[in-house]
Amino acid sequence: MREYQFRYYTPTKVFFGAGAIEHLDESLAPYGKKVLMVFDKNTATATGIYDYVTNLFREKGYQWWEYDKVDPNPRLRSVIEGAKICKENDIEVVLAIGGGSVIDCSKAIRAAAFFPGDLDDYDGLWAWGAGFGNVTKTLPMVVICTMASTGSEMDGGAVITNEHTHQKGGAFMGELFLPNVSILDPKYTYSVPKRHVSAGAADIFIHTSETYFDPATDIDLVDGFAEAIMKTVAKYAPIAIKEPENFEARANLMWAAPWAINGLLSGGRMSGWTLHGLQHPMGAYHDIIHGQGLAILMPHWMRHILSDNTVDRFVRYGVNVFGIDPSLDKYEIANKAIEATEDLFFNKMEMPRTLSEIGMTDEFFDEMATQATARPMGMYVPLTKEEVIEIYKAAL
Repeated sequence: MREYQFRYYTPTKVFFGAGAIEHLDESLAPYGKKVLMVFDKNTATATGIYDYVTNLFREKGYQWWEYDKVDPNPRLRSVIEGAKICKENDIEVVLAIGGGSVIDCSKAIRAAAFFPGDLDDYDGLWAWGAGFGNVTKTLPMVVICTMASTGSEMDGGAVITNEHTHQKGGAFMGELFLPNVSILDPKYTYSVPKRHVSAGAADIFIHTSETYFDPATDIDLVDGFAEAIMKTVAKYAPIAIKEPENFEARANLMWAAPWAINGLLSGGRMSGWTLHGLQHPMGAYHDIIHGQGLAILMPHWMRHILSDNTVDRFVRYGVNVFGIDPSLDKYEIANKAIEATEDLFFNKMEMPRTLSEIGMTDEFFDEMATQATARPMGMYVPLTKEEVIEIYKAAL
């Protein structure tokens, strides 16, 4: 048996359920009364969150500043603009209202508020954020999550795009980026458009699979956690798509999202995160929905890595997640598992099947593959630049 050590630390306080926003004042007040509210305007207005929050602020004597210019793939420019508001107004706490993009951008803003250099120095800020030891202080942060997807409401990572260099990745990451409090009301996800519900559910599923497909086969408890999360997505995502106001489906997805990525599934694992390594350069060159890109890539990556060395992991996946008959031949189970993954994403969750459907061409495949392989690509099954291009082409 392989020996290993790991650390698990997730101090985020969570208020979950209908009406959880009633805990907002007690969540913010300990940190101060000067708030930067970073939010998605359409979502915050449609759900009634904006009116609730601003009325509370007036009633309780908060001062607040608003920033609502976060892109779907948050840019470094938004981080800089938000951090300037923090510095100029002595902001005491950041309130993020939205999904993964807003939460990630807010995490980076809370750190960039303490950047010692000129905030317009893109390269300097990017390098400072990427040097994990450089960030020693962040502003407190409270989240009102409006989408079941990235799990950023309970993890310490922020995926940001440097639009100048076409780099996308976890430039701001570590325990200092964990939200202090997250408010999760499944009813706030009712108005999320269908394409984002499916993309968010795919993101949860693939966050889980990124650690599940790993050389470690002796961590049965963690494998069981991962399989439960993937089965939850497979069961409830199609229901949420067809019945937008089904509370049971929305609640199960919303609670699955943070546990897919908050470190629970990473203990003792190498966690190569290959699919995210493939997708992030796609998002840097094309403004696509993250979960859609991941879902399109996953079956092609699976077929590419299926071998005598990996088939047993595919067998466990197929049997325990999709209920495939364990008495079948190993490779038959493995291929049925890949087909079941495709059926889930492209039929039951009604997602696009190809990169061309979401507006991608092969124009930047070489640059994307270069970025993807800038660090070792795939700790589970290493990939070369040429193999990455093969996967992109197969998915096109």
